[in-house]
Amino acid sequence: MTPTSLKIGTRGSPLALAQAHETRRLLAVAHDCEIGRFEIIIIRTSGDMIQDRALSEAGGKGLFTKEIDAAMLKGEIDIAVHSSKDLPTVLPDGIVIAGYLPREDVRDALISACSDTVVGLPRGGTLGTASLRRQAQVKRLRPDLQVGLLRGNVETRLGKAERGEIDATLLAYAGLKRLGLAHRATALLDIDAFLPAVGQGAIGLTARSGDAVANDAIAPLLDASTGYALAVERAFLAVLDGSCRTPIAGHARVVDGALDFRGMVLRVDGSETFEVGARGGVTEAASLGNEAGHDLLSRLPAGVLP
Repeated sequence: MTPTSLKIGTRGSPLALAQAHETRRLLAVAHDCEIGRFEIIIIRTSGDMIQDRALSEAGGKGLFTKEIDAAMLKGEIDIAVHSSKDLPTVLPDGIVIAGYLPREDVRDALISACSDTVVGLPRGGTLGTASLRRQAQVKRLRPDLQVGLLRGNVETRLGKAERGEIDATLLAYAGLKRLGLAHRATALLDIDAFLPAVGQGAIGLTARSGDAVANDAIAPLLDASTGYALAVERAFLAVLDGSCRTPIAGHARVVDGALDFRGMVLRVDGSETFEVGARGGVTEAASLGNEAGHDLLSRLPAGVLP
């Protein structure tokens, strides 16, 4: 059934808008209809308004979604487009993750005017990031670096590193690609050393659980392999209660019809790392992530999780 119209909710950042416009384009192609049937509604979120402190200090996950969720429950939008790593592990009643677009490159990108590796950054140099995961992974390799808070949109953060106001920053390569800025990555970091955030590189689409028109409209856009991978990762995160206050990383992928998963928890200062691996069938994705989470949780020393 071709939808007569759909309202697409999104944040107003350049990256969020790029993702919403791509979703709109794919909807028009999938349903062979005019792109104008799909209206983009920009919603300012709490996370967008807080720029003076780390999100972990302001409530963590949900700050980029709660106003969008409220608009959906009021019927002001029909679907929403999210960076999957911003989605909380528990959604409000009445809202579901309908699925995911095909996943982009999950790696982190280094942006620096003075080195093409983290190891090569100046002794005692400065690196800006808003991510506790990235902070911990950097400190694990280079405990001498001064890691400070860096908020703002992608262009703002790129500019500070490229002008030398800080020695480096790390950004999701997927976001750079979606903005047409991939050429500004100094280097890409191997996931063995820099395991990505849960959901990194995946665009998640949410809808009301009982809205058959919206869910049917989204269905042709969804990628099954990405869905399996995210089911593992999000189940793992849910066990550890990942809320932005603990450095947690996790990545799953479908290889030869089976899921491979690696998860990690770090101390904020990078002094200790705790890892888990798992492999299983795609039909047991959520249980695989759940079991991996409980396995790792049972081995964590006191004080690692808040």
